[in-house]
Amino acid sequence: MKLDYKKIHTLGELKAAGYKTKSVKDELRDNLIEKIKKGEDAFPGVWGYEDTVIPELERAILSRHNINLLGLRGQAKTRLAHLMVNLLDEYIPVVEGSEINDDPMKPMSRYAMELIKEKGDDTPVTWMHKDERFAEKLATPDVTVADLIGDVDPIKAANLKLSYADDRVIHFGMIPRANRCIFVINELPDLQARIQVSLFNILEEGDIQIRGFKLRLPLDIQFVFTANPEDYTNRGSIVTPLKDRIGSQILTHYPDDIEIARKITEQEAKLDSRQTDAVYVPDLAKDLLEQIIFEARESEYVDAKSGVSARTSITAFENLLSTAELRSLLNGGDHTMVRLSDFLGIIPAITGKIELVYEGEQEGADGVAAILIDDAVKSLFPEYFPKINKLERKDEETVYDELLHWFFQGDGIELMDDFTDEEYKRALDSIPALNQLLKDHQPDYDAKDVYFLKELLLWGLVSHKKLNKQRFTDGFEFKDLYSSFLKDI
Repeated sequence: MKLDYKKIHTLGELKAAGYKTKSVKDELRDNLIEKIKKGEDAFPGVWGYEDTVIPELERAILSRHNINLLGLRGQAKTRLAHLMVNLLDEYIPVVEGSEINDDPMKPMSRYAMELIKEKGDDTPVTWMHKDERFAEKLATPDVTVADLIGDVDPIKAANLKLSYADDRVIHFGMIPRANRCIFVINELPDLQARIQVSLFNILEEGDIQIRGFKLRLPLDIQFVFTANPEDYTNRGSIVTPLKDRIGSQILTHYPDDIEIARKITEQEAKLDSRQTDAVYVPDLAKDLLEQIIFEARESEYVDAKSGVSARTSITAFENLLSTAELRSLLNGGDHTMVRLSDFLGIIPAITGKIELVYEGEQEGADGVAAILIDDAVKSLFPEYFPKINKLERKDEETVYDELLHWFFQGDGIELMDDFTDEEYKRALDSIPALNQLLKDHQPDYDAKDVYFLKELLLWGLVSHKKLNKQRFTDGFEFKDLYSSFLKDI
């Protein structure tokens, strides 16, 4: 039943309107059912979970379960919890002045019961919007029972001139104050075991105890916990009786393909519209960015148990645009396009977000990031150009011979970081065999993106050890693989 919250201000008016109490879990369930029947997306903006996580989450909500979202960092666990707010009723009535959001029809705090006893149907009612019904706590080792459940407040006792035997001296913690709300505890294994124990009764029986006060408060809360499997060994674990009281444990995961990863990155990246207007990003550049993250998740240098967060690709994308924008500003231009050499600018976004194993530490964070970029180029290369076999017969002809011969005969080319767009294009156009390769193998490729593809071809030949790429302070030089050796002779 939809009530006009603007016209109902007292308990009597609420009763007259026919309001019936509904638990938060029933709200979530009923509104989810309504969305499913209408064919609406209950969790908009979450990609890649349509056939895995979302159905499991919907089943948990239909079952009225408390939920534990278990997965590596950057897998949208907290976002899913936030989106559950959309399944709550728009407004709910609350006894005015109640610390724990008392339902006027079903009061449970001493304050609300005494107020209703005193004023009856004239008890004032306020309305709480669903956006206010989300509470969140990051589990850290310093969290106490007092923070979560509550404690005796000596200041309140002194001000009200009450003895410590009076339950009015209690200061409620975050959980009672989240009554009739969604309450999220992030990184649950970080919570000390003795603090986790304090949640047992709340999850199972609904009552709480504070400093000897046994209060029968049937709290109405939808709990959502998040946890990282890595924490089970590194920092702590969820105690077994607590896991037993959590209805559904749902495993999250990273995107399965580049297309979904791109959707997430483009949706989440915080970009200035002036920046996006000034910098053109080829689709291939976006694919390459995501491929770098896929390579990181499979790399022998990166700790797979720690995971590689989706935030890595988001911040890397922001850095990529900023690298191109900075070059354009220094050249006095107002528009440019992303180049493959701009990907050096994303290294700071990668190094701070990946955990390295021993071999990775030996290579160094910057070195590992550079390897990941080269590996991504090598992975995408066969999608656009003929595959280069690792083992080739002696004197076997390949489609790349003419291009490699051009580099063998000449001094190669330099692509400097500060090249204007015209200088950059001129340098790549100066290689006839490069132009011919694109004409033969990518004749219909988008003209706006063709220069990025040319650069990918050069980087790909380097990754297959057909050309040599050397980094200077202010640019790259591409030349024949053996030219420096022959010159020394």
